[in-house]
Amino acid sequence: MTDSRPSRRFRQGRASLAISFFVQGAIFALLVTRIPALQDRYGISDGLLPLFLAAVPILAGVGSVATEHLVKRMRPGLVLRVVQPIVSLALLSAGSGTAVWQLAVALAVFGLTVGALDASMNMLGVSLQRAYGRSIMLGFHGAYSLGGIAGASLAWAGAHWDLPLPTLYAPLVATLVPVALIASRWYVDHQGAEPTEAVRVETTVSMRALLPLCLVMAFAYIGDSTVSNWSAKYLEDVLHSSEQLATVPYNVYMVTTLLGRSFGDLGVRRFGAVAMVRTGALLAGGGFAVVAAAPGAWVGMAGFTLLGLGLCVLVPQTFAAAGRLFPGASDAAVARLNIFNYVGFLIGSPLVGALGGAWNYRAAMLVPMALVLMTIRYARSFSPVPAGYGDGHERPRTVDVG
Repeated sequence: MTDSRPSRRFRQGRASLAISFFVQGAIFALLVTRIPALQDRYGISDGLLPLFLAAVPILAGVGSVATEHLVKRMRPGLVLRVVQPIVSLALLSAGSGTAVWQLAVALAVFGLTVGALDASMNMLGVSLQRAYGRSIMLGFHGAYSLGGIAGASLAWAGAHWDLPLPTLYAPLVATLVPVALIASRWYVDHQGAEPTEAVRVETTVSMRALLPLCLVMAFAYIGDSTVSNWSAKYLEDVLHSSEQLATVPYNVYMVTTLLGRSFGDLGVRRFGAVAMVRTGALLAGGGFAVVAAAPGAWVGMAGFTLLGLGLCVLVPQTFAAAGRLFPGASDAAVARLNIFNYVGFLIGSPLVGALGGAWNYRAAMLVPMALVLMTIRYARSFSPVPAGYGDGHERPRTVDVG
């Protein structure tokens, strides 16, 4: 009887990559949850702050595009090994400077390298999932969610004890950078992650074919940024909760995102990616509907719980679907798809804010709801066999690449 279990090398590669996802989740949370402290440290006005915040995802998109070309010359694992410490050190620099130009440089470095980091991490995840022959991408993003919870909790402790940013960031960066570097020794790149019978089918990425997945990615991050930026304000201003209770929805959302991703791979293996994406979109759409119609804070929090369970499946499965759609050019597909992560992040918060100010925040919640529900229309793009390859039984033409 043939042993179908992944080799020890693949198991080590999976564990090491999960550590990198965890580290990045913690680092990113330590940045975004302490933005008010950064604003106070550098004396940045409310009018200037959005420019700083918008620059990060814009530069991250640039970094993701650059990574598409970079991985043609060096392995994604090497890119990740180089940029992850730089991202962490950029966070420390942002919290340690004294002049606005120092913050601007630190955030620029953070943005460029975090784009390369996100792209290379997901490239490795997609190729490793192909080697496993079953869904494991949700687990990686679950590790990211766990890191985000840990980072946000540490940031809360720093704020509670009124720790200066360098005092908070320095020991954490000093711990996380060596952990990530040690883990990087066991990354599995394409040379080892591709099964022996794997073949190169697509050598170029058609943006027309990739567009449905790009839209799903943008819609998912519009929903995610709505929760992260507006949940506290919505509960306090619209549902009249206390200030303390208003901090709970985002934590609930993060926890349910972690739970959904922890068990989501099992659902994909049993029911398929298409069914899971449709279910996730319906849950997320229902969550926004509950939030919009909530008569009080506790019902509103139930809506944010549904949002976490629904949105958590979309992003990992979108990356995985891009890898299946372009099996011979998955790195390029992932890098281009990753740009729409930042597009959604840039659009989501201003969109809800503008609609809420001009109309009302209950109605504003219906817009991300409608966008997330549009994902159902594109669910067939998540099929194991890409559209255009026949009736689902015909396999793509193989090309021997030696």
